[in-house]
Amino acid sequence: MTATIADWGEHRLLPWLQTFSPAALVGDDGAVLTPEPGRSLVVTTDVLVGGVHFSDATTPPDAVGWRAMAANLSDLAAMGATPWAVTVGLSLPPHTEIAWIEALYGGMQRCLDQYGGAIVGGDLTRSPTPTIGITALGQVDPAQVLRRRGAQGGEAIVVTGYHGNARAGLAILLDELGDLPVAERDFLIAAHQYPQPRLDCLPLLPKVGVAIAAMDSSDGLADAVVQLCRASGVGAQLEVDQIPLYPGLIAAVGEEQALEWALYGGEDFELVLCLPPDVAAEFVAQLGPPGAIVGRITTDLDVVIRRGSQVQPLDQTQGFQHFQS
Repeated sequence: MTATIADWGEHRLLPWLQTFSPAALVGDDGAVLTPEPGRSLVVTTDVLVGGVHFSDATTPPDAVGWRAMAANLSDLAAMGATPWAVTVGLSLPPHTEIAWIEALYGGMQRCLDQYGGAIVGGDLTRSPTPTIGITALGQVDPAQVLRRRGAQGGEAIVVTGYHGNARAGLAILLDELGDLPVAERDFLIAAHQYPQPRLDCLPLLPKVGVAIAAMDSSDGLADAVVQLCRASGVGAQLEVDQIPLYPGLIAAVGEEQALEWALYGGEDFELVLCLPPDVAAEFVAQLGPPGAIVGRITTDLDVVIRRGSQVQPLDQTQGFQHFQS
């Protein structure tokens, strides 16, 4: 019979969970951390709820752990920060199997092994719905902090990779797409289950002299552009033909559906950055495809999308919103 939380109890489970953390940093009521001299601390929190962000039908526990961690690390990347420490809050039903929790932590640890940082504490509580709340701490040079505000008219809008793939992966898992070649199917499913926070892009950004407006595209490319414009008091024009779409996605669903998912599908975890045109061109050249310049910032407040000679307002009602019916 498979062991559950109810079988183990809190006093056995907590010491076992602490084995996933550095021994010197756990065991007390809090972790004592000392930032590096001259570095600013960035703190972000993200919560994943069963039935909203993941389900057994689409996301094995290893992938739940990876995605929960990647969501927070992506927010750090959007601030220009490198991962340092994380805390994990678990709210789980008593019937949750220990094997599920072990796989969950395995996914979180694999993500940290790849991108940096360590689990330094957390909390455990009973809940009817599985919920994973992660707070991530990162460090950044104060002169290199990225913020949503500060985009300027004339700047280029840059994305660091494909959009729409995560939504396509979910569609495959929900049996909403027909047969695909195995390689394409696996690639798109991985985009949904194991998104890659773009911390690798940070070293390519200019270190001084350029204030960069940025955020990640976890709620969709369109949402990211709108949020950047609102924070900066500017507008934007996106160019349909420049948005990087994965060829296998276009082949599977057609260009129109691929574009719809790229704009509004969400969970792609790419960075969206506003850079002076010459800096943007150099950044994209270093990054390589599918990184691309996808539009420009304008001085009015309209956010529009252009295809050829046709220009229309960007639909700001789509994209994931937690409290939208």
